[in-house]
Amino acid sequence: MKNIKRIGFLLVLAMIFSAATQQVYAEKTYVIGEHMAPVTKPDPASTYVGSEKCKICHSDKYNDWRTSGHPYKLNTPAEAQAFNSPAIPAPEGYTYNDFYLVIGGWTWKARFLDNNGYIITKTGPGKDINGSNQYLLATKKWADYSAGQTKKFDCGNCHTTGYSLTGSQDNKPGIVGTWEEKSVGCEACHGPGSVHVAKGGGKGVGILKNDSAALCGACHTRGADDTKIMSKDGFIEHHEQYPEFLNSPHKELSCVSCHDPHKGTRVGQTNPTAGASIKAQCSTCHPKQNNDFTGSTMQKAGIKCTDCHMPAAGKSAVGDAASFKGDVKTHIFKINTDINAKFFDDTGKFANGYVTLDRACLNCHNDKDKAWAGQYAKGIHKFVKAETTATQSETPVSTSVSTQKAPGFELLFAIGALLIVALARRR
Repeated sequence: MKNIKRIGFLLVLAMIFSAATQQVYAEKTYVIGEHMAPVTKPDPASTYVGSEKCKICHSDKYNDWRTSGHPYKLNTPAEAQAFNSPAIPAPEGYTYNDFYLVIGGWTWKARFLDNNGYIITKTGPGKDINGSNQYLLATKKWADYSAGQTKKFDCGNCHTTGYSLTGSQDNKPGIVGTWEEKSVGCEACHGPGSVHVAKGGGKGVGILKNDSAALCGACHTRGADDTKIMSKDGFIEHHEQYPEFLNSPHKELSCVSCHDPHKGTRVGQTNPTAGASIKAQCSTCHPKQNNDFTGSTMQKAGIKCTDCHMPAAGKSAVGDAASFKGDVKTHIFKINTDINAKFFDDTGKFANGYVTLDRACLNCHNDKDKAWAGQYAKGIHKFVKAETTATQSETPVSTSVSTQKAPGFELLFAIGALLIVALARRR
């Protein structure tokens, strides 16, 4: 009898705890992106299940996603070492045992969270040297990030899935908020998927499919105003593809018009194929410009549309402002051929909605200036192509006139001579 009462008591406690947990979960507000917008749920009862659940039925999409940079925005120390060979070194004075998580480490840079969740900003044997705390993968050198500051990790709104401002992940005092899955998982874009899984899947069943550019723009933006392209130190700041897009001629399209969002575009540790996500080329929508460009001097030299219309005007990790070379390609596209046009406003804090000739041309022709570039910019798609064709057709005519005698001249001369001799003999 006592055992029965004890079991009953435990069941009641379990029910109370379960109800309390569900209430806390239901009250938890999930947000996403730069503006901390509330997450749209595909079903009011939906909860997060994790990307590994999606793999069961969507292995092809899952495998594509694993090659992109999205799964590697936030990594355990073991994960960060596993997808980098050789492994990213630890800052001076630290070992990987000193890290709770690694921010990034895929293609551009890596920062490190200590075991209390704070971003490491002091290095050296005594951990008293400010800076040298951000590792740049392209140069394999250390750089400063918020050197010497006490820096909390408050980037979960874009670096994690199912992010809430409530509490601190794993009770780490250096972390602002909590998350259901670190990095950008399937449910960051498709919404929490428990109902979808419980109902056995199906298109639109307890899941979201949103093709709008605004969905990507939730994280691929910076600042309060999505139409402003924020800049500093001679570069567009990184992850601003959405503001650039809104200032471009393509703003009526969507990111997925050109990109497969599950695949990576940039070559990285898990993506060996450049442009793997590109599903529409420039020539798909611009056949005339492509026809003009094909066979031109620029095309024969290996120049691509994106070299001029999408120059690396942004900076995530490394860049040379004097040579107009960053490490993130812009999505502004439109080139202003006015040699007096400025890429930035007078404050230098915002980029204008067009690519200027210094960015489009001088990052390769760095021994020239904008005035030189302006002489060729408007006709660059056909540059030299027309002149070469004309020269080839005129050359034979010019040569025949200047170096050859008229056809049959020798024959006429001989006939004339014979007639003169014949007339002389008759006389």
